[in-house]
Amino acid sequence: MNFNKVIVGGRLTRDPEVRYAPSGTPIVNFGVAVNRKFKQGEETKEEALFIDCVAFSRTAELIAQYLLKGNGALIEGRLQFRQFETKDGHKVTKHEIV
Repeated sequence: MNFNKVIVGGRLTRDPEVRYAPSGTPIVNFGVAVNRKFKQGEETKEEALFIDCVAFSRTAELIAQYLLKGNGALIEGRLQFRQFETKDGHKVTKHEIV
């Protein structure tokens, strides 16, 4: 059995960036920060997890229209792994929520 579903609540780390596929489909990229507080001994610590997200079609349009950096959002999607090479030849691997 295969199951790939992610639900994350956090705040946008940057304004959504919209672009369009050659077919005209809107695509939006944005980042979400999820904070976690925990105790280590007597000390309370906090860590942040930064997650890249991408959305398509009508969902992309709504995100671009209503969300800005700092807004809270609940993101539901699937986890995707990507590999690509930058213009200067560096290989990049990343996970993102689609």
